[in-house]
Amino acid sequence: MRVLHIISGLGNGGAEAVLFNLCQSDKQNNHIVISLLDEGKYGPLLKEIGIEVHSLNFSYKRLNFLAFLRLIKLIRQIMPDVVQTWMIHSNIIGGLAAKIIGIEKIFWGIHQTTLSNSKTKPISLLITKINAFFSNIIPTKIIYCAEKSREDQEAIGFKKTKGEVIQNGYNVKYFSPKKSIDQTLRNELGISNDSTLLGYVGRYHPMKDLGNLIKSLTLLNQNLKNVNAVLVGSNIDNNNKELVNLIDEYKLNHRIHLVGERSDIPSFMNSIDLLVLCSSYGEAFPNVLNEAMSCGTPCVTTNIGDSALIVGNTGWVIPPNDSNVLAKAISKAVEEKQSNQKLWMQREKDCRHRVINNFSLEMMTDKYLKLWADEVN
Repeated sequence: MRVLHIISGLGNGGAEAVLFNLCQSDKQNNHIVISLLDEGKYGPLLKEIGIEVHSLNFSYKRLNFLAFLRLIKLIRQIMPDVVQTWMIHSNIIGGLAAKIIGIEKIFWGIHQTTLSNSKTKPISLLITKINAFFSNIIPTKIIYCAEKSREDQEAIGFKKTKGEVIQNGYNVKYFSPKKSIDQTLRNELGISNDSTLLGYVGRYHPMKDLGNLIKSLTLLNQNLKNVNAVLVGSNIDNNNKELVNLIDEYKLNHRIHLVGERSDIPSFMNSIDLLVLCSSYGEAFPNVLNEAMSCGTPCVTTNIGDSALIVGNTGWVIPPNDSNVLAKAISKAVEEKQSNQKLWMQREKDCRHRVINNFSLEMMTDKYLKLWADEVN
């Protein structure tokens, strides 16, 4: 079966990572990828594993008919059995192009959740509503990565009878526990092994609510000893004056380390003791929670998207936008880690087992293959 993936771009994002993992995991079918923008991070990685990649270098600001015709021509040359689109822009652009040339099996991919009139960009709201309108016409099925995502999109008009939930899957061999031997990050930053290390992975964006995390660190239980935090992600470095000034304001320079983007995320997850996700909106199925848990790292997370479903009883799930509640959850986790090693080690094991049993890459891949095959046959 020839499966054509059409995605908005191949940058360093969650949906892009899922696409890469799916192509790498599936050995049965022939996968081809079209990026409407450029190759980004994952284009070269896909090529390395033998996937054909086409980058069309669209400009969303100046989308024109000639660019759309180039996409139609390329799809006609490939003539796939299945078209799988990823994210709201490519659902419309790629889905419509495939429909025009007569491709019957078109699957949309939705990787967003909560939409807010006050926080979501107006153009994103508009495109989502256009998706909702065309959801009755273009896709055979609509694949959501999270139950919460399906609930939110169907509430604004996405066709309910077409919805399927396939949760993201993770390579548990790649994200595996190596805490006793992998202390690269601690060595790099000069953080001792007896320090409790909190970690954050994500871009610098209002939805991530890093201000809430930083404020919460000033409210931790004063009896806790030697707690540090390391923040990783795009625009999270000392060049971000807004972030640096916020840390200065709370006098946390000695406890918070900004290290920017990193490619050694499994190593990072093994170096930290606790992952904190403090997003206030917009998450669907946060990859970082599963990546941390697969490495045996417990999590504190706000109750956004399917975060509670992912973590289960292995970590701490709290309401968003409340630094006091966040501080209490972090304090409780750190206190357990520092005072009850037996309980903490069991929690680490439970984290990994939850991902293996519920969110493995093999489970996700099998669900995609079955859905595609059932609709094609």
